[in-house]
Amino acid sequence: MKKNTKLYETVAALMAPGKGILAADESDATAGKRLAMVHLPNEPENRQDFREMLFAAQGIEEYISGVIMYDSSIKNFTDDGVPFPDVLTAKGIVPGIKVDLGTVDLYGFKGEVVSQGLDNLAGRLAEYYDLGARFAKWRAVITIDEDELPTDAAITMNCVILARYAQIAQAAGIVPIVEPEVIYAGDHNLAKAELVTTRTLQILFQTLMTYRVDLEGLILKSSMVLAGDMCSEQSTSEQIANATLRTFRLSVPHEVGGIVFLSGGQTPKRSTQNLNEIAKLGQQPWPITFSFSRAIEEPVLLAWQGKPENVPEAQKTLLYVAKMNSLATQGKYDAAADTVLK
Repeated sequence: MKKNTKLYETVAALMAPGKGILAADESDATAGKRLAMVHLPNEPENRQDFREMLFAAQGIEEYISGVIMYDSSIKNFTDDGVPFPDVLTAKGIVPGIKVDLGTVDLYGFKGEVVSQGLDNLAGRLAEYYDLGARFAKWRAVITIDEDELPTDAAITMNCVILARYAQIAQAAGIVPIVEPEVIYAGDHNLAKAELVTTRTLQILFQTLMTYRVDLEGLILKSSMVLAGDMCSEQSTSEQIANATLRTFRLSVPHEVGGIVFLSGGQTPKRSTQNLNEIAKLGQQPWPITFSFSRAIEEPVLLAWQGKPENVPEAQKTLLYVAKMNSLATQGKYDAAADTVLK
């Protein structure tokens, strides 16, 4: 199979040392939940204002290598009429796009879901490529529930869908980020989370290789290995770091282009602390960084409050949060000295 070196160039740009990916890819409905935190109605103007504030922030390119957008935002413009992808490209930031269309129940498997959106994906990706996107993201959802979930059948179904998406993306000249999110919600302990995450990633990469996806031109977006948020025994950052890297070493082939973390419902500070502990364990076979959404956006939203006069302060907060996560990718984040992240 002929290699597409353009994919490798995009991977290298996204995984640049000290930088991470901003996941600003909330659906319009989820964006509304973000805006509700500061009592703003879910209207297109408010969504546009918030994203323009993020993308146009001066100096963001020092810490952010790529931005994942949603369909409505990759087609959106600044107040001055500049397309959002052009704003990012001008800063040297790679525009990306979320392409799955959410989840539906997996019939016959109570409590388990599969993602959808493969129909006409090639056509959509061609359009997104023309708009400037050079990488994409597809999320699958893996739920842990006592001893029964997840089933191998549901994991396998999700992994086949991820592999087909990755094939189509690479054929379009777009780097696929595959995201099998092991859900943080629940009362499972750290050992259970490690077992499920390891199994999920092993099935995923076996499936990707079966379908001849070019692993060098692909990025894994993974959960950190965490005890469930309702578990009576919460893990330390050191335990999380060790469990996460054990999982990767057992599951992720060395030729994979990179690994990025989702924050998955953790607080901004905890996400950054855990990333820092992982980085402190030294160099790994793959570059590792962050691809946070809420963990970056929440402090910025709280500083902004939807008020034009607060934009400079909110952008200053964005740069601060991005810098703290950049330091964390290098194992240099000092949580004790950080009075901003909560």
